[in-house]
Amino acid sequence: MVRTLKLVKAAAVERNAAWAQGLGLCPLFAVTTSIENAAALALASSVVLVGAAAAVAALRSLVPADVRLPCFVLIIATLTASVTMLAEAFAFDVYTQVALFLQLVVTNCMILGRIEQFASRNPVPRATLDALGTALGFAFALLILGAVREALADAVPLAALAPGGFIVAGLLLALARAATAWAGRVERGAWAGRAERGA
Repeated sequence: MVRTLKLVKAAAVERNAAWAQGLGLCPLFAVTTSIENAAALALASSVVLVGAAAAVAALRSLVPADVRLPCFVLIIATLTASVTMLAEAFAFDVYTQVALFLQLVVTNCMILGRIEQFASRNPVPRATLDALGTALGFAFALLILGAVREALADAVPLAALAPGGFIVAGLLLALARAATAWAGRVERGAWAGRAERGA
């Protein structure tokens, strides 16, 4: 159980696709003008990533090395098309807002990167957990940015535009890095205090 949580945490936090690796930034800035749009893209990306990771891990021994990437892209494209058609059928209002970016999930380097780097080399349970952690981290980034931009849009109209997305994301990233650095200093200070008392 502990190893499972560590795997999910590492994928969601330490290797966060958006904040730590800078992947998937195009939809991150374009779609997060509202929390509803951000949630729609987060859900679609998560379904595609987790489904593709499980499928690739299950089929990894059957796929020849020289056609590995085309096969991975075909699996991702199939899932993306399915999710897009489901959104169009059952959530048309949201679909009209994010349709282009739902269709572009197939080209999201975050998804293909994790499929190639991890799912294609691990069994289904580990690949699925890694994909779930990656999806949670990306969804968190989308939802936080969407919520902040939507809250700021009335007072600061720039926040609703693409340049505003860059600025808000940069400020949030700086805040997160500062908080992480501060937490690290506090933890090191606590360890030093314990060491001194132990000495």
